[in-house]
Amino acid sequence: MTETRKAAEECTTMAEVRAGVDSIDRDLSELLAERFRFMQAAARIKPERGMVRDEPRKAQVIANVRAHAAELGYPPEIAGMLWEELVEASIAYEMDRFDERS
Repeated sequence: MTETRKAAEECTTMAEVRAGVDSIDRDLSELLAERFRFMQAAARIKPERGMVRDEPRKAQVIANVRAHAAELGYPPEIAGMLWEELVEASIAYEMDRFDERS
């Protein structure tokens, strides 16, 4: 994630916009890979399968992201929708990793 890209405000062509979006997508993919490694760690650490789904934690994560989105100036409802999907996918992934332990 060390690639230099123009700020959105500096872009004057669609090629520059697309290059910036592609760069961000690569960065997001790297961050998501790291996030899922934490899901693997959680599956390794949790002693019981029933502990994988934690609704209060899920709500906290989504609320945190919505608040941060508002601070950053992008729609909290979009952040909430995206993280709802991300957290559910993360739970499913963690369940699968937990089941592989047996």
